[in-house]
Amino acid sequence: MFRRHGSKPALALWMLVALADIAILVAAAGVTTVLLAAAGAMLVACAAAGAWQLHRRTAPQPSSALRRRA
Repeated sequence: MFRRHGSKPALALWMLVALADIAILVAAAGVTTVLLAAAGAMLVACAAAGAWQLHRRTAPQPSSALRRRA
């Protein structure tokens, strides 16, 4: 009846719960709405990743020639 203290539910159970949540969302909002929201989220994620890489590329790199040995 009761789970042992410290035992965790299987990952597969949580994946099934997530799949059911997505199915309920699609049924409630419609396929087109869900696809548009996913496309928008992908655009935002790609823009953020591109901006991060661009910032990393243009940031000044510390030069090892300027270091002095003690």
